[in-house]
Amino acid sequence: MALGNHSTILEFVLLGLSADPHIQALLFVLFLGIYILTLTGNLLILLVTRSDPQLHTPMYFFLSHLSFLDFCFFSATVPKLLENLLSQRKTISVEGCLTQVFFGFGTAGMEACLLSVMAYDRYVAICHPLLYGQMMSSQLCKGLVWGSWAFINIFPAMNLDFCRDDSIPHYSCGLPSLFHLSCSDTTINLIVLLFSSALHALGTCLLIFFSYARIVSTILNIISSAGRSKTFSTCYSHLTAVLLFYGSGILRYLMPTSGSPLELVFSVQYSMVTPLVNPLIYSLKNNEVKAAVRRTLKKYLQY
Repeated sequence: MALGNHSTILEFVLLGLSADPHIQALLFVLFLGIYILTLTGNLLILLVTRSDPQLHTPMYFFLSHLSFLDFCFFSATVPKLLENLLSQRKTISVEGCLTQVFFGFGTAGMEACLLSVMAYDRYVAICHPLLYGQMMSSQLCKGLVWGSWAFINIFPAMNLDFCRDDSIPHYSCGLPSLFHLSCSDTTINLIVLLFSSALHALGTCLLIFFSYARIVSTILNIISSAGRSKTFSTCYSHLTAVLLFYGSGILRYLMPTSGSPLELVFSVQYSMVTPLVNPLIYSLKNNEVKAAVRRTLKKYLQY
């Protein structure tokens, strides 16, 4: 990551969620609990999908990478938030701020790609079940995943110089905040950000929409109501994760970076709630995952 020349300002002040020490203590306990649950859930999904042979399928291969993305994104922002909730000076270095931008913006793009790949996987499984093994080969799955990882785009955050106010009205760093604080000409950066984000979002949304349009059409053609219910349940968890990710992401990035309570609530939902509930969505609504968790825990507890 190119850090550019940032010698004028060496650190930023994160104004956080509240200046009240009592509220900060309550938020620390709340976010610490969320942090532990999120790490436990995503690490458990990673462990189960990698160690249980019955989950060595494309769907769970993609799910393991989704859990790893949530793990990286969450670990880049929440520990610093917990530290600032307990400290008097709520600061973050320029390098640390750009690291949060890298993981926040980069993993969001990768997760959008990965969710569209998972939607395509469900489309093949439901609409072309007899050709599933052929269409979703191991090489194709690995290529799709590495293609998602290749979409890391942090060019809008590179080569920015900061010499203005060092206060960020947020608990973490984001690209809009850095643009406001930069004394460089950010016109090109904004154009690149808008173009890449629009292209990225449009491409992934179209693939997800196409996949689920075909899935719904196939489900409606199933005569048996029990068959329709069973088929829909196979993609219910993924559809829930898609709606939660895009819904919270749109609310987060369409709101101006002003530090308003509503904007902070949407940010918490996007950066904390989504990584927390993804493992719950895929485990509580999936009998295969629940059975694999029981088998894995039983195997490791025996040792």
